[in-house]
Amino acid sequence: MTDRLPPKPPAREGDVSLWRYLRLFRQDILSAQPERLYRAWMAEFKTPFFRSYLINDPDLIKTVLKDRPSDFPKSDRISAGLRPVLGNSVFVTNGDVWERQRRIIDPAFEGGRLRESFAALVAAGQAGVARFADAADGQPHEIEALCSHIAADVIFRTLFSIPIEDEIATKVYEQFRTYQRSQPILNVAAFLPKSRWMPGFFGRSTKQSAKAIRELIKQLVDDRMEQIAQGTAPADLATKIMTTPDAETRECFSRDEMVDQVAIFFLAGHETSASALAWTLYLLALYPDWQTLVAEEAKELNDFSSLSRLQKTRDVFREALRLYPPVPMMVRECTRPEVFRERVIAKGAQMIVSPWHLHRQTRLWDDPDAFDPTRWATENGQRCAREAYLPFSTGPRVCPGAGFAMMEGVVLLAQLVRNFRFSVQDVAEPVPVAHLTVRSRDGIRLRFDTRDPSTVS
Repeated sequence: MTDRLPPKPPAREGDVSLWRYLRLFRQDILSAQPERLYRAWMAEFKTPFFRSYLINDPDLIKTVLKDRPSDFPKSDRISAGLRPVLGNSVFVTNGDVWERQRRIIDPAFEGGRLRESFAALVAAGQAGVARFADAADGQPHEIEALCSHIAADVIFRTLFSIPIEDEIATKVYEQFRTYQRSQPILNVAAFLPKSRWMPGFFGRSTKQSAKAIRELIKQLVDDRMEQIAQGTAPADLATKIMTTPDAETRECFSRDEMVDQVAIFFLAGHETSASALAWTLYLLALYPDWQTLVAEEAKELNDFSSLSRLQKTRDVFREALRLYPPVPMMVRECTRPEVFRERVIAKGAQMIVSPWHLHRQTRLWDDPDAFDPTRWATENGQRCAREAYLPFSTGPRVCPGAGFAMMEGVVLLAQLVRNFRFSVQDVAEPVPVAHLTVRSRDGIRLRFDTRDPSTVS
C-alpha cells in the first residue's frame, strides 16, 4: 500500500475580509474555509445581515438533524440557487408540505423495492462498461463525464424504464449539463437580506436551461400519466410514486408536483452518484492493491442476493463517500433563540452541518485524511459511522434514496473494476472543489485498459 494521501484542497490561510471571503466562497466552498474547521467543534461566521455557525460537534448535529429537526428547518439561502429547476420539490420544502411529499415518496424506496430496481441498474452498468470500452486504450481520459453518463442512465432506467439513448432522456441530460455549468451552488442573494422583491440573480442561460428541463420532464410525466390511466405503465419508480396516495389525504401528486420531484431525483440521484463513482475510481487507481481486491470480489456479482458478498467493495465505496461526500454542506435555520456551547444563537441564524469537515474531523477520526477501507471494522470507525458519518444526512430528512445509492455505487463499481484496470500513471492529481457536488476543478483523468478476459465474468 502507498503512503500517499488522497487529494485535499488547500485551506484558506489567515483571516480575510467579508468580500474577499464571498469571492473565495463563490469560486469554491472548500478552499475558502480555514484549516481550523477540521478540528473545531463550532465556528462562527458573521455577515452584516445574519450569523452562520458551522457545527462539528456530534451532539449538536444530533440536536439539529435528529432530535429537533422542526426547530431547524432547511434554509433556502443555498437551495434558492436551485429553485428555477427544482420548483417546490422535496429538496427545498419544509413543514407540512415536506411531510406530505415524504409520505408519498418514501414507499418507493423501501427495502423490497431495491430488488425490483436491480436489473435496470445492472443494465445501465453494462451500457456504461461498453462506453468505457470505447475509450480503454491505456491513455489518460477524463472519467467524470463517463461516470455522469452512467449515473444519468441509471436514473432514466429505474425511474421511467427508458435508456439514456431515448430522445427525451438525452435532451434532459444535455440540458442538465448546461444548467450545472451556469449555476454555482452559491447564489449572490444568499448573502443579502431576504426580501420578496429581491431579484433572483439568475443568468439567462440558467433560466433557459431550467425552463427546457422542466418542459422535457413534463413530457415524461404526461406520457406516464396516460400509461397509468390505460393500465400499461411499467412497474418502475415513477409509476410507484405517481400511484401512491398520501396516507393522510389519500391524494396523489399532481402533474406539476411530480415534475418538481422528478427534477430533484435527477439532480440529486444523478449528480451525487456521478461524483461518488468518479472519486471512488480515482481512489482505486491511486491504491492498486485495493483495486485488485475489488476486482476479484466483483466476480461474485451475478444477482441481487450476491450483493451481500461484496463487502470489500462496499467498504471502499463507504470510504470514498467519507473522503469526498457528494453534498459537502447542509444548511438549517434557527426558528428561535438557542444556546450552543455557551454561545447565544439568535433566531434566523444559519446552522451549517458540513460532512466534508465532519468526515475529516481530527478529534473524531483516526488518521482522517487517509484512505483506509478497513477502518469500518475498527472500534473508532464503527463509532464514527454512528456519530460522524453523514453522506446522506440523517434524521427525518435523510435521503430517501440512500439505500438505492449504496446499491448503485457497489454494482457500478464492481462492473467497471472487473472489466477495466485503472491507473494514475502520468496524470495530474485532481483538486476537489464544491459546486453542486464535490467534483474536481479540472476533471479526473485516469488511464484504463481492459482486464485479462479470464478475470471478467
